[in-house]
Amino acid sequence: MMPPFEQSLALLGLAAGLAYLLGSVPFGIVMARLFGLGDLRQIGSGNIGATNVLRTGNKLAAFLTLVLDAAKGGIAVLLARAFLGEDAAQIAAFTAFLGHCYPVFLGFRGGKGVATLLGTLLALAWPLGLAACATWAVVAALFRISSLAGIAAGVLGPVFALLLGQPAAAAPALMAVLIVLRHKDNIRRILDGTEPKIGRSGA
Repeated sequence: MMPPFEQSLALLGLAAGLAYLLGSVPFGIVMARLFGLGDLRQIGSGNIGATNVLRTGNKLAAFLTLVLDAAKGGIAVLLARAFLGEDAAQIAAFTAFLGHCYPVFLGFRGGKGVATLLGTLLALAWPLGLAACATWAVVAALFRISSLAGIAAGVLGPVFALLLGQPAAAAPALMAVLIVLRHKDNIRRILDGTEPKIGRSGA
């Protein structure tokens, strides 16, 4: 499930810490302020991700948030792999994702992590990332529920890793667990039939 540890615990810990800090950068809030949209935490669902930015009506700000939230996860993985190796890349993937969900800069109250998840999976292995992105797109198109699409992409991440013969699925598996936990309220609303659909306001 994990590649063999080839680096010292000190170096792996450094990679984890730096990836966490990068993942903690709240680009949704940054974009909202740059575009004069107000405090994102007081808008719509209060979430710091691209979906909530889109509720402001500013598609460019939402697009930039999506790209940057994905990129921070991907960059963390690529840098860790380039400087240390695959063991550090797997750790950086999870800790960057963890940083987005529980950012130190916002009192550990962050987003739900879907864009950052997809960015880390693309960097870990592009076929894995493409499979997760395709899952999101198909589920979103069929059911018009963004949260359901994110949950499906996250939960199927480790499955795709195994099916595609990726050497390690530990980071995708850990992220899948956290995706479900971060979406527990959404899951409850999906089961109740009250979860807002794409294009409509709500949490």
